[in-house]
Amino acid sequence: MPKLKTKSSAKKRFKVTGSGKLKRKHAFKSHILTKKSKKRKLKLTHDGLVHKSDEGSIKQQLNLK
Repeated sequence: MPKLKTKSSAKKRFKVTGSGKLKRKHAFKSHILTKKSKKRKLKLTHDGLVHKSDEGSIKQQLNLK
């Protein structure tokens, strides 16, 4: 059986933490920032974790068990 390739889009967007969880960036922080509050922009700056229901499909894209 041939080696499986990882999805390029997934490897650019997600990182695996030491405990095996998946880290992600928040959306809506790239442009049109003038109308967003300082508090909202600050919260979007910090990384978040992938929701448990989505973890399986992302791990499959990254070829993790």
